Amino acid sequence: MNKLLICMILSSIILSSCNKKDTLNKAGYSGEDISKDVIIVRDKATKSASVQIFTTGKWSLYSGSSVDNIDFSKPIAEGEDSGLFPLTVTDSVRSYFEVVTDKGKAVLSDRHLPMTGGYNFRDLGGYRNTDGRYVKWGKIFRSDDLHQLTDADLKYLSAIPVVSIVDFRSEEERTLQPDINPASVKTNYPYSISPGNLMAAVTLDIKSLTSEKVEGLMQEMNVLLVTDSACIDQYRKFFELLQNEEDVPLMFHCSAGKDRTGMGAALVLSALGVDEQTIMKDYLDSNTYLANKYAQFKSEYPTLSALYEVKPQFLQAGLDRIKKDHGTIENYLTKVLNVDIQKMKDKYLY
Repeated sequence: MNKLLICMILSSIILSSCNKKDTLNKAGYSGEDISKDVIIVRDKATKSASVQIFTTGKWSLYSGSSVDNIDFSKPIAEGEDSGLFPLTVTDSVRSYFEVVTDKGKAVLSDRHLPMTGGYNFRDLGGYRNTDGRYVKWGKIFRSDDLHQLTDADLKYLSAIPVVSIVDFRSEEERTLQPDINPASVKTNYPYSISPGNLMAAVTLDIKSLTSEKVEGLMQEMNVLLVTDSACIDQYRKFFELLQNEEDVPLMFHCSAGKDRTGMGAALVLSALGVDEQTIMKDYLDSNTYLANKYAQFKSEYPTLSALYEVKPQFLQAGLDRIKKDHGTIENYLTKVLNVDIQKMKDKYLY
């Protein structure tokens, strides 16, 4: 009897140890949501990496060239304090991380990509959806224009590797400032979105425009993005690519990466079940990343500032119109844009 009891205890200990080892050796999320407590920061110029810890308590950080290749044999950083800590990882290529704390664990990478020749390059990964699942890192990226990317920028994007680019800019925009594609890109899709005659209205009599008029135009544009048949067709083709395994990792962009791209990102995150508050925060982050890009123009033409920034009411106008016309955003995605919601979730959620 005693021998049997001892064997049972030993078996339990071994099984528990194996389970802990398996859990540690596989990147993922568990425990409390700590995704906002720890962020990865990359320097725009040097691309050097740091980890920003916003919580207290013991933590360990592991890294790898991909989520599946994170090395759990030894942490690259660990501590018990909050703060900004430099990381010893390769600057020229992207890394992925697993942070382990007493509260839980989470997968991380740099949300804001360190592009010397760009401003608003971001990964849509890491957001938590309403089912408690998380958007996969390194699959879907949003950005502003790509015409000033440096060799180091291109190498960084190629290492991901970005294989498809969707360019929402007009033919005129593309001609004036053509994309510089990373070597990894197989296809650049020119899915032009030019809603209505917004820019014509702006340039017709620029001196007569007031701030209120410009803000009204921006709200009108966001409504057109989701109601104009030509815009809908381009977003439909965009989602078709996202549902094709061969076309990801994918980056989509326009000129500033805030309006046409902002609506695209909102629709993608909606398809993945991310709540509207998180979607709005992602949308508004463009103001932070584009501040330096348009600072001079906004200073010279303050009444036109709304053209180069985002406000909650801009995106909300489009989302509200979707709900008014279709009941829910999910109905719009499935019935108008032909999105297979379950397929998207299976493909892009941990």
